[in-house]
Amino acid sequence: MSHVTILHNNDMHGDWLPQMTDGMETGGLARLAGYIKRTRKENPNTLYAIAGDMFRGSIIDQEYLGMSTIDMVNMLRPNVVALGNHEVDYGLAHLLFLEKCAYFPIVNSDLFVTTNNKRLFTPYLNLEVDGIKIMFIAILTNEVLVTTRAEKVIGSFVNMKNSKKEIGVICDNYRTEDTDITVLLTHIGYENDLLLAGELDPTWGIDMIIGGHSHTYMDKPTVVNGIPIVQAYTGTDYIGRFDLEYDKEKRAIVDWKWEAVPINQDTAPSDPVMEEVVEGYKALTDRKYHRVVTRFRRALTHPSREQETELGNLYADLMVEDSSFDIMMFGSGAIRKKEFGPVVEYQDILENTPFDSPLWMLHLSGKLFRKVVMHLMRDDAWKGETEFFQFSKGVHIRYNRTTHVLEELFFQGKPVEDDDDLSIAIQHYHYSNIETSLGITLEEASRIKKPKVVASSVNNIIEEYFATHQDLDSHVDGRIEIVD
Repeated sequence: MSHVTILHNNDMHGDWLPQMTDGMETGGLARLAGYIKRTRKENPNTLYAIAGDMFRGSIIDQEYLGMSTIDMVNMLRPNVVALGNHEVDYGLAHLLFLEKCAYFPIVNSDLFVTTNNKRLFTPYLNLEVDGIKIMFIAILTNEVLVTTRAEKVIGSFVNMKNSKKEIGVICDNYRTEDTDITVLLTHIGYENDLLLAGELDPTWGIDMIIGGHSHTYMDKPTVVNGIPIVQAYTGTDYIGRFDLEYDKEKRAIVDWKWEAVPINQDTAPSDPVMEEVVEGYKALTDRKYHRVVTRFRRALTHPSREQETELGNLYADLMVEDSSFDIMMFGSGAIRKKEFGPVVEYQDILENTPFDSPLWMLHLSGKLFRKVVMHLMRDDAWKGETEFFQFSKGVHIRYNRTTHVLEELFFQGKPVEDDDDLSIAIQHYHYSNIETSLGITLEEASRIKKPKVVASSVNNIIEEYFATHQDLDSHVDGRIEIVD
């Protein structure tokens, strides 16, 4: 009987610094490294995997365009890393450069170059511990194409294959009789993991799914089709841990348990070498970005993408103030912190809205705006894996999720009529992927007037507004009302 431990993280997003929570230091790369190092010492049959999205979310990662992240993750010595959609945020060509800087394998099976049908990355990885052969197969959400599409040359030649089909291709061609355990490393979100597990062919022999993308906290695995599905929340506050008992004679996992281990001063020692490296990067960025821009009246929250939030209302409102448009639709996913303030430093601004871009203005009829709102309220929106928006003041939406009826759509206290002409601002990401984000075509959005850029930088507007306003506050006031 062999005891194998598989540790895993997902959606770390450059969350390298510890935080104080109820008087206890939690998270941080130094303690995460300490936990992994100690576990490897306790059980040499330990593997460590990352299920995508190492990049984006911290000023340390942004300042060095991922190079600092590669440097520090190299020190964690992961055995395998799945590609996440935010790995391409600094450009696909830059990612291919970063891959060469990594001392760990980056794996993906469903991202292809269309011109020659060649996979962009190694599709699977075979590892061996204590004579047990373990295959890792990695798949990715198609949201990655939204980002790569902006790259005029490379992006136009990249496409994705059907993920389930590619799993079958890998298993049928490369999973042999010598393979003992097969692990799917997915970056498609929890809800999609559930659907995928229910559709997998049992002959493929998938033993577990280690997922990411939806930032799901789990206190126990969800088992579908006999396959345990797990995720380790987000950042470095937790690490997932599988402990497997494998019978070599029966060639089967005879027992397993999984837990989400909190990383804090009680559970994980701090690795002094990693601590020194992290502090070195922090000192460099602090000198450049560590200055107070404003102070809020209180900390503002953004607990979920799929609802109206205090922070979402603040951002939508400040964008529309003194503007040339009627309504700001600010992407919920573009706001990265669940709590922000009351003291706001420059680096906080960049970390909270890291996806800076131009601002586009569209002129939509009331009828077309209603179509957009209905698209946003579709059933998929409540799974946390599609875009949702925060609306500026004056908008009131009442939607019934049970009947799928848009019961009210008001602007400035009046019902939106079909022939109204509404000027609406969106970020460049949503403009360049307008059909996916808004559910309308560019042709439809151009009927009244051609869309145009009205600001070169969203963050320029945010920084200036914060710098010229103190004691800011914001509340949820019923702009988005969801009825069940």
